[in-house]
Amino acid sequence: MMPRMFAFTLFLWNLAHAAIASDALILKHYEVNAQNLAELYQQFHSQPELSGKEILTSKRLANALKNAGCEVHEGIGGHGVVGVLKNGKGRVLMIRADMDALPLIEKTGLPYASKVQVRDDNGNLVGVMHACGHDINITCLVGVASVLGKMKDQWQGTILLVGQPAEETGKGARAMLLDGLFTKFPKPDLALALHCDGRFPSGHVNYRAGPMQANVDSVEIIIKGKGGHGASPDKAIDPIVIAARVIRDLQLIISRERDPLDPAVITVGSIYGGTKHNIIPAEVKLELTVRTVRTASRINILSAIERVAKAASLGAGAPEPVVRLNASEFIPELINDVELTTKTVKVFESLLGKDKVHERPMSLGGEDFSQFVRAGVPGFYYFLGSADPNAVAIAKQGGKPLAVTHSDSYFPDYATVIKTGVRTMGAAVLFHLANK
Repeated sequence: MMPRMFAFTLFLWNLAHAAIASDALILKHYEVNAQNLAELYQQFHSQPELSGKEILTSKRLANALKNAGCEVHEGIGGHGVVGVLKNGKGRVLMIRADMDALPLIEKTGLPYASKVQVRDDNGNLVGVMHACGHDINITCLVGVASVLGKMKDQWQGTILLVGQPAEETGKGARAMLLDGLFTKFPKPDLALALHCDGRFPSGHVNYRAGPMQANVDSVEIIIKGKGGHGASPDKAIDPIVIAARVIRDLQLIISRERDPLDPAVITVGSIYGGTKHNIIPAEVKLELTVRTVRTASRINILSAIERVAKAASLGAGAPEPVVRLNASEFIPELINDVELTTKTVKVFESLLGKDKVHERPMSLGGEDFSQFVRAGVPGFYYFLGSADPNAVAIAKQGGKPLAVTHSDSYFPDYATVIKTGVRTMGAAVLFHLANK
């Protein structure tokens, strides 16, 4: 046992030594470019674009990757961008960063806040905001490309730097794969990705080995009724009342039909129905997100949703509802490769210290990085803490709560977050593509 323990201890010592040595070089090259990255981040943040419409964002990313020395390809799966750094024979490693924004009016008050408003696919005027940190993700991608392009004596192989569109709708990764991401370019031996977490302080990272994010389904229910005057409900069949019953009964699927130790969520995210206070409409549309962690649960819950909607309509004497599953927006569960995760986390611990590297519980959030994993590429996806440490301390003492991702008040402590992202991702790439 002693030789094995000694060998493992020696491995950890060598790993720590190598991580510290490479970190010094990463920081040297990063600091030269830090101001440019900060300005690039603010440009991404102030001019966000919705999923599938990342025209300016992708062009700006492509130009930045070209300036970093990458061979750049555009228009992959829509507005997807692929930068290629080649350095002799060796493994192929993919780094993926998503670049789309959310339909929110920003309320951060930042001097570089987004003031963008556009029409969405339904014709509604909406704000556009990087409320999930994708502007950080693509800025880190550029930072890593810039640093590693100057450190080719430290690694060998091929790095694919992927700017992915339409993560928020769950369509972007699939579109890039269907457009030949793994045939037009070498199929990766492993893939890495990072993301922001507004609940942790900047300078920290968190991770999970194995199952990490949930299956995500988008479901639409159209409740049909019979329109009429609000003063004569007996002459109509009110789909709003039926919709209210459906919303209640959907939650009973979770609380009364599911094993409480088998996590699942049904959220009705939008309701459309009616035009005036005294008109009973002919139909109401509900839009749902469904989160599950097991395939069997997913099948059962989707079946139960249809049953509940039909039962409510039947009970009211209404026509049968339409229940549609949007298969194009399905996001499979994300499973981090255990061996890849374990090795990379050791690099992070050597780099940042164990007190800044945290294991996290599984989340019911969705992440279409899982599509690349399902395509046969071992993956590791981790989170960067993005909150100002002072704000975290205040929140822990019962003060102002932290603004989390997907809220109109979210913004990262960007300088520290970008630096941590470039350091951790750069060190991970150097470890996995080490020049032996």
